[in-house]
Amino acid sequence: MNKQVRLAVFISGSGTNLQSIIDRCADGTIPAEVALVVSSDPEAYGLVRAEKVGIEGAVYRRKDFPDGRAADDYLLDLLDRHQIDIIALAGYLKMVAPAIISRYRGRVVNIHPGILPKYGGKGMYGHFVHEAVVKAKEKETGVTIHIVDEIYDHGTVLACEKVPVFPEDTPDELAQRVLKVEHALYPRVLKELSEEIAKEKTS
Repeated sequence: MNKQVRLAVFISGSGTNLQSIIDRCADGTIPAEVALVVSSDPEAYGLVRAEKVGIEGAVYRRKDFPDGRAADDYLLDLLDRHQIDIIALAGYLKMVAPAIISRYRGRVVNIHPGILPKYGGKGMYGHFVHEAVVKAKEKETGVTIHIVDEIYDHGTVLACEKVPVFPEDTPDELAQRVLKVEHALYPRVLKELSEEIAKEKTS
């Protein structure tokens, strides 16, 4: 039996965190492989990134299915066929269905560009987080990685790293500083999670 830990990365956009994960899997930092990329947007550049390195990409939009059950069944079958161990959300803007969370309980992780719970919840993603932080004149923000459960930005926090906010920052400038931390922190957390699952697979 193949003991390799297999990741599915869910995206909605350009996929810079996806690229970071792909690179760290390739150089051995993360003891796993990205086996599948799932996008909620057929035009997402992350799908191009996946194609360039031979990773299968799939577009998954619940609106394309007659009902929620059919959508869940399709995604679960897709994940099963690729023998996925971990689902990593990387800029994925859709709520993960309870059926998926239940099947992969404790193995669905998300990266959030702010401090949770203060800058989390529905509608608080990407640029909206940075705009809110700058508007509130915060002195620090951060990157939070957490287990995904049935509530937006609610699950157990696995890691959080603070990022300074300077008085002259624009949301765009802050976003770039936060992104650098994201690209370093997410691989570290996925490394630890992959190592745990690898031990389970060999025990």
